[in-house]
Amino acid sequence: MRPEEIKPDTQLCTIMGYNAQTGYRRRYFNKWLKQNSCNATAIALNITDDHFEFTMRNVAKSKVDRMILENEFAARALEYCDEVHGADGQYPSIDFIEIAGGRIVGYDLDAEVKGLFGNSAYLDERIALIARMMLIARRWYGIEVDIDAIPLMIEKD
Repeated sequence: MRPEEIKPDTQLCTIMGYNAQTGYRRRYFNKWLKQNSCNATAIALNITDDHFEFTMRNVAKSKVDRMILENEFAARALEYCDEVHGADGQYPSIDFIEIAGGRIVGYDLDAEVKGLFGNSAYLDERIALIARMMLIARRWYGIEVDIDAIPLMIEKD
């Protein structure tokens, strides 16, 4: 979605990372929203390590109510979460957070992503990333996950 396409009724969320503006998470998330005619978009919040702690300590008091995290902040975000769901793996990390009642709730989608595929031997990093973005779009905007669309999204990239 281009800036001029954002209207007062456009639903917004945030993606935070070093290069959130140009990262794959934002690209695939917004592409999936657009392909499904969803009037929503992810706004990039480019930050450095120096600003991460301040951002996470204050996000619950801000207007941000949901945020996708780029890889560089996924593990570090755990310590700022008041509650974590899905982090049952050996190396838990946070894919996204939601603010609920002034509390930061983190979500790790590793198990859910693996559950989408019968044979995880074919699950590479990019396929898993797109599946994560589809799962988040389903949660926030009700868009169904379609793993058959993943190769088409990569092909058009």
